[in-house]
Amino acid sequence: FHDSAVIPDGAEISSYLFRDTPKRYFFVVEEDNTPLAVTVTPCDAPLEWKLSVQELPEEASGEGSEPLEQQKQQITNEEGAELFSYKGNDVEYFVSSSSSSGLYQLDLLSTEKDTHFKVYATTTPESDQPYPELPYDPRIDVTSLGRTTVTLAWKPSPTASLLKQPIQYCIVINKEHNFKSLCAVEAKLSSDDAFMMAPKPGLDFSPFDFAHFGFPSDNSGKERGFLKSSSKFGRQTSLKPRVDLHKVCIGNKNIFTVSDLKPDTQYYFDMFAVNTNSNMSTAYVGTFARTKEEAKQKTVELKDGKVTDVFIKRKGAKFLRFAPVSSHQKVTFSIHSCLDAVQIQVRRDGKLLLSQNVEGVRQFQLRGKAKAKYLIRLKGSKKGASMLKILATTRPNKQSFPSLPEDTRIKAFDKLRTCSSVTVAWLGTQERNKFCIYKREVDDNYNEEQKRREQNQCLGPDTRKKSEKVLCKYFHSQNIQKAVTTETIRGLQPGKSYLLDVYVIGHGGHSVKYQSKLVKTRKFC
Repeated sequence: FHDSAVIPDGAEISSYLFRDTPKRYFFVVEEDNTPLAVTVTPCDAPLEWKLSVQELPEEASGEGSEPLEQQKQQITNEEGAELFSYKGNDVEYFVSSSSSSGLYQLDLLSTEKDTHFKVYATTTPESDQPYPELPYDPRIDVTSLGRTTVTLAWKPSPTASLLKQPIQYCIVINKEHNFKSLCAVEAKLSSDDAFMMAPKPGLDFSPFDFAHFGFPSDNSGKERGFLKSSSKFGRQTSLKPRVDLHKVCIGNKNIFTVSDLKPDTQYYFDMFAVNTNSNMSTAYVGTFARTKEEAKQKTVELKDGKVTDVFIKRKGAKFLRFAPVSSHQKVTFSIHSCLDAVQIQVRRDGKLLLSQNVEGVRQFQLRGKAKAKYLIRLKGSKKGASMLKILATTRPNKQSFPSLPEDTRIKAFDKLRTCSSVTVAWLGTQERNKFCIYKREVDDNYNEEQKRREQNQCLGPDTRKKSEKVLCKYFHSQNIQKAVTTETIRGLQPGKSYLLDVYVIGHGGHSVKYQSKLVKTRKFC
């Protein structure tokens, strides 16, 4: 901060004001008919300021002259003739093409809070031009608007296009209000220790990493490589209330797309032209825009007793509706999650009846109600896309999916392996079902990751080659402990790897695949 009472000619100073404590600066104009420009930039609070002038004291000469300190004291205590005054938070300036010689006084006061500000005074405003000039139309245009993106365009500063001075544009995005100066933006950012670095010119990127952002304060204004927010800084700043305020410097482009915004939210956009030599900036006329709403979720109608296939994007959700035509005492929802676990929520006429995670095949029976409507929300996995089959019915005996044991693994008996056969076992249930076993030769380097990718439980035997089928058989046991079957698969090649699959097929023809098993025959017997 500038701590001298004298403002230098042609240089911008930054200084600080304590609340209700006035500050006075001096600026000397030595000759009459001198051009003069004074610009005051409030940073984060409105200022009261006035500019006044008094005659320069005649130069002291001879032995009887007053000491310099006394002269200065005398000047400081005198009030000059007021030339201009202003109260507010706009960047305001006094300009005179021909000012008289004298000692100019600038008095500043902040009545709202402690704050900082900038002052620039010059006697050569024509040749200096430190602040970038605004185009004849200084507005920012919103050229396209999406649910999470806004594209902005603006006319170039004549300082860049005509005078070829190094200008870069900085965009500021927030949810509260427009800013009058870059200084006000930086005051707000540094109060949160979240100073956004500039990306390399020409690269659009998303400044909205709301989860955690925090950057060391750096107001040098030089071109910087954009840095990803680190969790280290995120942890440091998480104790303070966050400001959703971001500054992005984008080089000399005149169009920019802001992405990763929240749908149906109002944002304020400000644009500043920054002279990279002097680091002084001028504000365009800010704008605001509301992003579009999220697209309404299409609701799928379920038909009584009919299986519906559902695909859900990673982290996505789907809505289904079931409105039974007849009166009913109970309603049964059967779900077969083909890949990872999915979450199901069922509401009857707005009331939540069920909220569960589902892996494999699950069945839920809920109490019915006359003329009731059921809304089902299915939420996908964080790992990847989800596929599932769902059946809703008011007829309790209408069961399309086969029942499954808790453990759907296939066990291979290592001691019973030969060069041409393997023996495996799997569990069944108390319900009589048809089981079909299939084999497929795979490379020796076939691994668990490839096996996992093929674990879509909903792909039935109809997707397999006839040559891969080993056999089909029916079995069940009233004693659940004895519902186990074994099978020896013959006609295999020595030292080869095979992928074995068991499918259980229900009465409605719907099948469920057990977990695949990788086996290998003995090489030497």
